[in-house]
Amino acid sequence: ARKPDFDAYIAPQKEYADLTIEVLPTLLDPEDKETLRVRCIQRNDVDNFEPCFLFDEGSTFEWVPCKRKLATKGPGVKFTSGPETFYDKPVQVLEMDGAFGNIAELVYVEHQLRNTSTEYYGELCHAMLKLADAPGSDNGTGLMQTLAAFAIRDLYEKKKAESNETVEA
Repeated sequence: ARKPDFDAYIAPQKEYADLTIEVLPTLLDPEDKETLRVRCIQRNDVDNFEPCFLFDEGSTFEWVPCKRKLATKGPGVKFTSGPETFYDKPVQVLEMDGAFGNIAELVYVEHQLRNTSTEYYGELCHAMLKLADAPGSDNGTGLMQTLAAFAIRDLYEKKKAESNETVEA
């Protein structure tokens, strides 16, 4: 019912977005109709913005976390990260396919992420735990929205600092 509106109004804007979150069906199990694969597509050419990635900037990774360190639901969890092209522009993509079994263990994933725009180690996990009962808190929709919120906060603070420097000059 919402697809025509999406195609008419949202999809055409993706080309101009600095950060896009795509929600897709899982690739972990073709029979699974509930598990989500979520992609955070981040433009590389945005002033004062550093895209989030796994392990090593510019490298391409597929990572299945150790099940002893990260409990999962359904078919498990797989992360991918790396450079791509989106609407003829260079982007960094961070993808999560699957669902967490215990959000508190997200700190293990947080340790592997870079450029999260968090103010302290564990802030990502704490933010996710605050919304533990919200839809998407156990999958990539909640994770990517939280990372986007941190990126927006960081960008705002940088722009505000620049504005204050201009006023003082």
